[in-house]
Parts: sequence; structure tokens; C-alpha cells
Amino acid sequence: MDYGFAFALGLLGSLHCAAMCGPLMLALPAPVGGAGRFVFGRVLYQFGRVVTYCLLGVAAGLIGKSVYLAGLQRWLSIALGIAILGGFFLSKKIALSASVLRLVTKLKTAMSAQLRRRSFSALALLGLLNGLLPCGLVYVAATGAVSLGSVSAAIGYMAAFGIGTVPTMLTISFSGKLLPLAFRSKLRAAIPAGVCLLATLLILRGLALGIPYVSPDLAVGGCCAR
Repeated sequence: MDYGFAFALGLLGSLHCAAMCGPLMLALPAPVGGAGRFVFGRVLYQFGRVVTYCLLGVAAGLIGKSVYLAGLQRWLSIALGIAILGGFFLSKKIALSASVLRLVTKLKTAMSAQLRRRSFSALALLGLLNGLLPCGLVYVAATGAVSLGSVSAAIGYMAAFGIGTVPTMLTISFSGKLLPLAFRSKLRAAIPAGVCLLATLLILRGLALGIPYVSPDLAVGGCCAR
């Protein structure tokens, strides 16, 4: 269920965020050669993004594992759920710090240099760097990965999320067109619903109500029943 939700979050989120990420997809350099090299380059870029998400999953898993070993997994899950809800409703009032803005500027500068190169290595590096750009949806996915309390599970969660974003982004880079505004507007209600659902699941998991898969009893280490 966790991986399926992560994939759905990535799929729906990428449809909504196409307006922001779409221009970059259209600006990707094309390797010299035929159509096969063009396609491979676009796939390589997407692979780079997913790899970065998996690396973020390693960090999330280490944090979650440390908390799990300390016996605080329940409280972490509840706290993360509340934090997601709070961040969702307050996100428009929160500004990026100066240090974060400097980091983003450096990332954009590095990406601009790669956009002038027509090679597979440039496309792979662009994908890796793109995964590091500030994105609320990625933060939500990473929060869910932390709650799993396992490095391998967190990596799988972030990989599923990243793979979910690939169809939309790959389609845009192939077609050369952004998704219609009317279509993207219809998805505005789906993203908040998905974010709130993840927050609710995290809170329920932390409450350990003994509900199979949704709110298992963490005290006995099972995922299904007492």
C-alpha cells in the first residue's frame, strides 16, 4: 500500500506541477545523432531524477531507522502527519531562507551550464540536479519515507514516487507541449486531497489502533493484526 500510494502521489503531482517542470523538459539538450539517441537521452534524464529521489530515500530511511530504534516511531509518525497538514495550510506564508535561496541559485547555475552541452552525461547530471531543487511534493514523499523506519523501505518508497513522475515528464519532453491549462486546473483538487490523505495515514499509523495495514499495532511489530 505504501509504494502504491507513493506512485500515485508522484503521478498526480507531476500532472499538477507540469507548468513548473515542463519548460525545463522542453529545454533539454538533444544529443547529436538520430531519434534513438534523442529518446535514450530523455530516458537518461528521468533516470537521473529517480536516482536522486532514491538517495533522498537513503537519508530519510536513516532518520526513520534512528527514530525507530529509539522507540519513537509512533510519535514521529503523528508529528510528521501534523507537520504535513500544517505545512500544507501555511505553505503560502513561508518564504525560503537566504541560505536555501543561495543553494537554489548554485543549482540553477550548474544546470544552465549542462543545458549548453549535448551529451548523455549532461542529461544524466541535469536529472540528478533537478531532483535537488526545492519541491513541496518531494518533501511530502520524503516525509512518508521517513515514517517507514527502514532504509530499504524508504528507498523503495522514493523510487516508486519518482517512477510515478516519469510518464508525465517523459511525455512532455517527447511531445514538446505542456499539458493544457484546463486539464491541469482540474487536478488542483486531487493534489491537496492526496497530501491530506498521506498526513491522515501517518497520524493513524502513529496511533497504532490495530487496524491492518492502516494503523497496525507497532508495539508487537506486526503490520496486519495483533
